[in-house]
Amino acid sequence: MTILVTGATGTVGRQVIEQLAARGANVRALVRNPSKAALPDGVDVVHGDLLDVDSLRSAFSGVSTLFLLNGVVADEFTQALIALNIARDAGIDGIVYLSVIHSDVYLNVPHFAGKFAVERMIEQMGLHATILRPAYFIGNDLTIKDVVMQHGIYPIPIGSRGLAMVDTSDIAEVAAIELIRREESATPLPLERINVVGPDTLTGADVAAIWSEALGRPVAYPGDDTAGFEQTLRSFMPGWMAYDMRLMGERFLTEGMLPKEGDRERLTAMLGRPLRSYRDFAARTAASA
Repeated sequence: MTILVTGATGTVGRQVIEQLAARGANVRALVRNPSKAALPDGVDVVHGDLLDVDSLRSAFSGVSTLFLLNGVVADEFTQALIALNIARDAGIDGIVYLSVIHSDVYLNVPHFAGKFAVERMIEQMGLHATILRPAYFIGNDLTIKDVVMQHGIYPIPIGSRGLAMVDTSDIAEVAAIELIRREESATPLPLERINVVGPDTLTGADVAAIWSEALGRPVAYPGDDTAGFEQTLRSFMPGWMAYDMRLMGERFLTEGMLPKEGDRERLTAMLGRPLRSYRDFAARTAASA
């Protein structure tokens, strides 16, 4: 049978496909533009869109396990509901859904609330799924590396509660492990949630100190200015998305993104290795500058 990956050309989806292909899985990738997909040999690349019902019905035909990833877009929730209904109609027995940690806590943040609603749908429909709840992606900080390196400032308002930042390659490998576990099971497996976190819970001051060490010069954390953060984001993303990110930043300050007891031990046991750290990311980024 076949494992279908949505979001296949994005950062996480592409790595999920690579992990699955390396494990010998039969993989299908749903993409908007197959001619530009550039995915590993042997991957069945199909054209489709999560709002195009006909293309989903075709892509889901013959699929036994689904990796569902929805980007942060205005109609993310609708995309997910359509995909899950069509997956149920197609008889797909195993699903791995990429949600977000504290989706049930950050309920005023649009893309968190949407993901939590999808989780509830999965439960109420009785779907057999693993819900992955990753923390803040370490790789997101590639977008602000020039600010860090050129101005000596870490600009994201992550506060003093701390975020258990996670490397996307760890997310992708955990996803592949769960997809194959569900694919190979003789019977549908029960619903499960997994917090996907990194090895350290880092505050704004911690991250600035890591960059200072990596660059060999001071990097400051100027504080928790979520309004300024929103205004900066509005220069390169839609206003609704910038406001969504501001609301997320406000919850960083009040709640943090904290793992539960045993989360890290569970992940290291699944992966058979240590979790990748922010310190290593900063060192690689500094070395490649």
